[in-house]
Amino acid sequence: MKNYKIETKCVQGGYTPGNGEPRQIPIIQSTTFKYATGEDMGKLFDLEASGYFYSRLQNPTCDSVAAKICEMEGGSAAMLLSSGQAASFFAVFNIANAGDHVVSSASIYGGTYNLFAVTMKKMGIEFTFVNPDCTKEELDAAFRPNTKAVFGETIANPALTVLDIEKFADAAHRHGVPLIIDNTFATPVNCRPIEFGADIVTHSTTKYMDGHGAAVGGCIVDSGKFDWMANKEKFPGLCTPDESYHGITYAEKFGKEGAFIYKATAQLMRDFGSTQSPQSAFILNLGLESLHVRMERHCLNALKIAEFLESHPKIGWVNYPGLKSNKYYDLAQKYMKNGTTGVVSFGIKGGRAAAEKFMSELKICAIETHVADARSCCLHPASTTHRQMNEQELIDAGVPSDLVRLSVGLENYTDLIDDISNALSKI
Repeated sequence: MKNYKIETKCVQGGYTPGNGEPRQIPIIQSTTFKYATGEDMGKLFDLEASGYFYSRLQNPTCDSVAAKICEMEGGSAAMLLSSGQAASFFAVFNIANAGDHVVSSASIYGGTYNLFAVTMKKMGIEFTFVNPDCTKEELDAAFRPNTKAVFGETIANPALTVLDIEKFADAAHRHGVPLIIDNTFATPVNCRPIEFGADIVTHSTTKYMDGHGAAVGGCIVDSGKFDWMANKEKFPGLCTPDESYHGITYAEKFGKEGAFIYKATAQLMRDFGSTQSPQSAFILNLGLESLHVRMERHCLNALKIAEFLESHPKIGWVNYPGLKSNKYYDLAQKYMKNGTTGVVSFGIKGGRAAAEKFMSELKICAIETHVADARSCCLHPASTTHRQMNEQELIDAGVPSDLVRLSVGLENYTDLIDDISNALSKI
């Protein structure tokens, strides 16, 4: 599928049925798999043969869907996980241990920020959060001898900051570490970060990839381009024998194309068990088949609504990277020529109280913690998803306390504008 366009990969990627086999990816709803001899199964445990022995590590349904996402992103290997949070955790923890350091954009999803700044800090991994708009010199200054990775989001949730991927990739590579990019809001339909220097790509597949609020999930895609052995002193987990798994040295056995995902599967998935169910993977694949069609409509609707809000007297500000007035418009055009995302952030004059009144008057747009759904939904992040942050942290993350996040769905945009207009009239 390498030479096919993204639309074809969405529909056809990851699974090619043989003669008389199911046309749709089959749901292999089994925890275990039978083998004729212990020797046959032993080869799987030694990673000498491909196959399946326990669905906590790998499952054929999940692997087929992961392969599709891998093709869509232009990577070399991929794995599904139980959630986007699990994907972010695995992607970093696969290469950073206690005593290590990671550089991250400060403008990231609040749940990811808390994972890094609180939970993983308790595990002995320290994070430095940098302004995504920092200079090259400021970015370089954040690195330390024990830095193991750089993390950012293509389009930040919900700040809608557009990351200069090439700037962050160049800095990461100057310091001999990989760039990890969360591409959830753009999806590979609108942006493929690997083409701009990213080494690892993560997704909350719960969002646009599923697209219907049906199944929680996550994904990690390895570009297969980062040379772990060239920086082997930084990555002992990949470049020295893993005594917990038969002394395998992942970077030697599987090369740069497969080492990262093999280690994350054989070691982290084995120990943490953050696996996605075959049923959820099947549902995810149904969403992927229409992703290219849906993203075009999400982006069209979001732009129409952003333009309406920008001219409304009760709106203090509008943030949408598809607007020509937006500070990230040029970056968005560089990295996402065909559209950005379906999420619009804005502030209502009157602050928190006005925002709460506005949301209570909406009829079509539901108040939900969810985002990137076929159905439009609305949220006040400072009192929900980002409530663990203080006022300064909210500002640093690009999520001021008056921000309202509107996830624009697939409804008729004139109906959505009427709904928003009516709600604003009640303030």
